[in-house]
Amino acid sequence: MIDLNSDLGEGFGVWRLGDDDALLAVVTSANVACGFHAGDPSTMRRVCAAAAERGVAVGAQVSYRDLAGFGRRFIDVDPAELADEVLYQVGALDACARAAGTAVAYVKPHGALYNAAVHHGAQAAAVVDGVKAFGALPVLGLPGSRLLAAAEAAGLPAVPEAFADRGYTPEGALVSRREPGALLTGTAAVVDRAVRLAEHGEIVAVDGTVLKTGAESLCLHGDTPGAVAHARAVRDALTSAGVKIAPFTRPIRT
Repeated sequence: MIDLNSDLGEGFGVWRLGDDDALLAVVTSANVACGFHAGDPSTMRRVCAAAAERGVAVGAQVSYRDLAGFGRRFIDVDPAELADEVLYQVGALDACARAAGTAVAYVKPHGALYNAAVHHGAQAAAVVDGVKAFGALPVLGLPGSRLLAAAEAAGLPAVPEAFADRGYTPEGALVSRREPGALLTGTAAVVDRAVRLAEHGEIVAVDGTVLKTGAESLCLHGDTPGAVAHARAVRDALTSAGVKIAPFTRPIRT
């Protein structure tokens, strides 16, 4: 069994990024932008309503306060301030989710915050502090990261994930988007990654190293070329291989 998650609600005002409705027909968990790197109140509420209608779990996609940089720039935020900003984002999305008949079921950092929390102990702990201040929500992150270690230490469910379309270093980290090999662009490569992960718990790094992973969720990015086609092909291939697709945490109904 595996969960499929995707980053959604990443437009802002009149600007739209990705096809949220098409992806909500494929994924089982929706990482909804909370307004700091993308998203706005109307977008947040609309995506939450669409997720609730389809039985998709809603997750808070928290980030640095970096709207201009789409949350992809590291910011050396004071840990106490970062914890408060995480709490603020989760609370804002939860209000929109409850208005739509659901609630925030988990939290996943976005972009530079996600990558920083892999190795930056203070920021990883700050993210977890912000989540725990809201409630005992699962935290989605990279296997072996400081983030998941901090979540476990705080008594929160720590959920490891993998990426269908991102390149991996031999150490199991994500290849920087500024470097070659950061993205898998062909549908066949993305599908092969997904099926191998689900059936064997393996990911092949950019240098050919085979990485073992216990990922419970697979991220399908919604902002890359061909994203919807990739996502549909992945779901079809997993279903054909006998893999059950289901959210790692149950969608909440209010």
